[in-house]
Amino acid sequence: MITAEAIGVPPAPPQSPPQPPPIPPQSVATPSTIPKSIAMDSNPKPSSSPAPNPNPSKAQSSKEQHHRDLLNCIEAYLAKRDGVDKLLKISRYAAKLILASSLLQSSNNPTLSHRLKSFESSVGVSRKAFRLGKFVQDLNALRASHPHSNRHLLFTLLAYGGEGFYYFVEQFVWLAKSGLIDPKHARAFQKVSAWAELVGYFGSLALKLADLNSIAEEETCLASSVEITRLRGVECAEEESRLRKLREKKTMKRLSVVQDLADAAMALDDVLDGNAPFSKPVFLASAGLLSALIGTHKNWVSC
Repeated sequence: MITAEAIGVPPAPPQSPPQPPPIPPQSVATPSTIPKSIAMDSNPKPSSSPAPNPNPSKAQSSKEQHHRDLLNCIEAYLAKRDGVDKLLKISRYAAKLILASSLLQSSNNPTLSHRLKSFESSVGVSRKAFRLGKFVQDLNALRASHPHSNRHLLFTLLAYGGEGFYYFVEQFVWLAKSGLIDPKHARAFQKVSAWAELVGYFGSLALKLADLNSIAEEETCLASSVEITRLRGVECAEEESRLRKLREKKTMKRLSVVQDLADAAMALDDVLDGNAPFSKPVFLASAGLLSALIGTHKNWVSC
């Protein structure tokens, strides 16, 4: 067989594989080439339904945290001696108010009246048991005080000394009412404790009124400083926070004054053996209930 190389004819070049025909470039749609109606329909519309929560467990955990905080506050409140005492005080004077009002008298139910009287008496004895050793608290407060004048020293001695002596004598009142001491001495102990309580409230009111005057002066100066700073267009967030806390402190101090006035009225009634011009059962029960509610609020805020 004669090949092309044998006769001097160069071999034909190898043929490349056939290429696919070129694809014409597609036209890209631009805003100018899209019909107006289609372009308007393609715009997404805002949805009226709220967006799904990316973390659905976050809201639930915040609610659980709120409940835990509330339970922690309740636990801390009930762990305090004063917290339980104020709850007992509310129960006692609420019962006194029901007994003194015309609601129970119009019902003509002697059994309910007897039960409320027994409940009020037993709660009163229970409250005295919660005051065992409470006079030490006043002694420590007296030691930690730093009077800045002779008048302040006098009021401090009257406030903490009178209240501490009152709590000390109340221990013997409780022992007499519980039967460990001869009950015939209970009346004398009650008289001494009433005088000590009244003296303590006198000193406490004097100290708190002096504190209110100091707070009012500080509030006036701070409010003027905040107002001047606002007029200059300068941020005063720290001063505003101080002013807000100062006003909250003033409100709590005023509530303490009202509480001491209510308790002092009841102590004065005990000193006068119920012969004071205001010695009305409804008034005294209302004063005791008001004092208990204010004390409960103060203890709850401090938790």
